[in-house]
Amino acid sequence: MSDIQEKIVDLIATNRISTAEVSDCLGKTGALKGVNALNRGHFRVGPVRFVYAYNCSNWELHEQVQHVRKGEVVVCEAIDCGDYALFGSLVSKFMVLYRSASALVVRGLVRDAAWLIRENFPIWSEGVTPVGCFNRKNETPPDPVRLEEMRARYDGAIAVCDDSGVVIIPKERVNEELIEKLGWIELQEDAWFHSIDTDKLTTFETVCERKYLEHGTLFARYERLRRNG
Repeated sequence: MSDIQEKIVDLIATNRISTAEVSDCLGKTGALKGVNALNRGHFRVGPVRFVYAYNCSNWELHEQVQHVRKGEVVVCEAIDCGDYALFGSLVSKFMVLYRSASALVVRGLVRDAAWLIRENFPIWSEGVTPVGCFNRKNETPPDPVRLEEMRARYDGAIAVCDDSGVVIIPKERVNEELIEKLGWIELQEDAWFHSIDTDKLTTFETVCERKYLEHGTLFARYERLRRNG
């Protein structure tokens, strides 16, 4: 993990900055469509480890997950796997307990749902099924162009996972500017809630008319003090 990745991961983890807030900082982008929490109440953030299964086989997936490192969010892509689950209890236990993965994110299906729920593993997926992929080695590799596109999407990225879903911060957005935006979004959220809780403004006055910036509100006074040193 690079220094800037570590800085952003620590900031998000320490302040529990939600996927909604992170997506706002990314211009309302970054969410993995259709991926939802299997177990509620988990909050996870970490550098992405990209792995994949393809052609209804998880042979290559088993091979790749050997290299998972502590704190990584493992993002598993299903390439031409149809309605077959990429993995279930065995692989999940190996990655979470023995490789100390922060979270497992599956752009596909998982199996052994009852076990995974009972163990309360931090897993996000597109759904569940009792039918798993075959354990057979593929004779031909997946489409190299498609695979390279996936690698480029996740290389150097950060994943944030909570009950709303999963947001991917791409490598090109992992910078000091994002740190400033994350700090600002936290301050803005505080200002908005203070506006409706203490200043008794409506949500329309707060969000649309931005009256929390007007003279007299706590946020406006703070801004003046900040500008004046």
